[in-house]
Amino acid sequence: MQLIWLRSDLRQHDNTALTAAAERGPTVAVYLLSPEQWQEHDDAPCKVDFWLRNLRELSKSLGELNIPLLIRSAPHWDKAPAVLLELCRQLKVEAVHVNEEYGVHESRRDAAVARALQAEGIAFHSYLDQLLFKPGGVLTKTGTYFQVFSQFRKVCYERLHRSMPSLIKVPFAQAPLNIASDSVPDSIEGFPTPGQSLRNLWPAGEAEAQRRLDTFADVQIDYYKSERDFPAKPGTSQLSAYLAAGVISPRQCLHAALQSNQGEFESGKVGAVTWINELLWREFYKHILVGYPRVSRHRAFRPETEALAWRDAPQELAAWQEARTGLPIIDAAMRQLLETGWMHNRLRMVVAMFLTKNLLIDWREGERFFMRHLIDGDLAANNGGWQWSASTGTDAAPYFRIFNPVSQSEKFDSEGLFIKHWLPELAGLNKKDVHNPASAGGLFGVADYPPPIVNLSTSRERALTAFKNLPSRASIGEGHE
Repeated sequence: MQLIWLRSDLRQHDNTALTAAAERGPTVAVYLLSPEQWQEHDDAPCKVDFWLRNLRELSKSLGELNIPLLIRSAPHWDKAPAVLLELCRQLKVEAVHVNEEYGVHESRRDAAVARALQAEGIAFHSYLDQLLFKPGGVLTKTGTYFQVFSQFRKVCYERLHRSMPSLIKVPFAQAPLNIASDSVPDSIEGFPTPGQSLRNLWPAGEAEAQRRLDTFADVQIDYYKSERDFPAKPGTSQLSAYLAAGVISPRQCLHAALQSNQGEFESGKVGAVTWINELLWREFYKHILVGYPRVSRHRAFRPETEALAWRDAPQELAAWQEARTGLPIIDAAMRQLLETGWMHNRLRMVVAMFLTKNLLIDWREGERFFMRHLIDGDLAANNGGWQWSASTGTDAAPYFRIFNPVSQSEKFDSEGLFIKHWLPELAGLNKKDVHNPASAGGLFGVADYPPPIVNLSTSRERALTAFKNLPSRASIGEGHE
C-alpha cells in the first residue's frame, strides 16, 4: 500500500507525489488537520475554509480514481510522526509520498516524519512539485543562493531553454479498495467560517482554477503588463489563492502562458513575459526561504535593519488595520482585504510602504495582519513583499523610495473608481478630490471620513532619518517595483 500525504497540493492533475504513489501500487491519501499549528502560523480563517472546500472537491475527484481520502488530526506538527506512523501500521503502508514544502517548520516536520517511518522500515519519498526549480539547484557561481532577482531570473531562463518542466499525467483509476473516505469537516474550531459573499468570490476545486487560468491565458494575459497596476480593472489572473493551496501548479501556469505566447518566455507578448516573471518572483522568494532561514523566523533579511527605530504606535496601527487612515487609497485597499481575503498587488506595496515608512511601524505587524486575513497567504511571498516594501529584504526597494499614497492613487485609480467602490462614503467627490478629501478646502466632514492620521511629507522625512541612522545603510540596495 502507498500513502500520499497531501498538504499544499490539493489537486489531482499534475501532482507529482500522487502519480508517483499510484504508479507503485494501491494508494490511499491522507490530510492532517493541524489547527494549533495553523494558528501559530497566523493562517487566516478564510484560507482554512478554502482548504476545506478544496479538500471536499479533491475527495470527489480522487473517488473517481478509487483513491480514498482519509482525514486525521495532528493539532501541532510535532504530532505528525506518531499519527502517520499509526496510520501506516493500520494500512500496512510500504511508502509515504509527499510534495516538498519549504520553511523551517515544514522542513523539520518532514525530517521528523521521515525518521519515524524509516525506523520502522517504511520509505519516505519527497518530490519537487510546488516550484519549477529545486531550492539549492539555482545558485550563483560561488555556490550561494541568489539575492538579486534579475540574476536569479537569468539563470532560470537558461534552465528553461534547456529543459522545460513537463506536466505530470493523472494516474489511472485503481481497483477499488475496501477503505471508505472520511468526510471533510465543514469548519475547524478557532477558524470562523467566512461569509458567503467572500466564499462566492473563491469557488473551490481544480475545475475553477483551470477555468481562471484558461480565461486569463486566452483573454487577459495580453493586457497584463498594461493593466495589472490598475486596481479597478480585472487585470490580474486571480490565481494566487489556488497556487498557494496547490489547487493549480506553477507548471500548469507556465505551460498556459507559453501556449499563449507561441512557446516564448523572454520575447513575444509583453503580457505573457511579465506574468512569467511574476511566477519567477514567487519562485525566488521560496528559494530565499530555504537559503536564508532567518526570514522564516520573523527576522529581517538584512540584519543591519534589525536596529531600525520602529515606532510603537498602537492607535495608528489600529487605524491602518481598520481602514481609518484618512487616505482613501489605503483605506479602500484595506477594506478590499477585510471583505474579500485578497488585495491587489500594487496596493499591497502601497499599504505596506505607508505602514513601514510613513507610520514607521515594524513590517512584522503588517506581515502578521496580512497572513491573518489573506486567502492566498503564503509565507515566502508575503514575507518577501513586506520586506521589499520595508527595505529590509533581499533585492528590496531602496530605503529612500517611499510611495506617496496620494500620487499612487492619482496614477493608478485616476477616476477614483476603486476608491468609490470600497469607500461609498466618498462617492460624491469629484475625481480630483477623491484621492485626498482633506485637501478639498480643508473640509474633513465628508460623511464621517476621517482626516489623515499622518502628514505625508514630515513622516517621509522621519523615515529617511531613521534609515540614514542605521549602522550600515550602504548595503540597503536597489530593488524591483
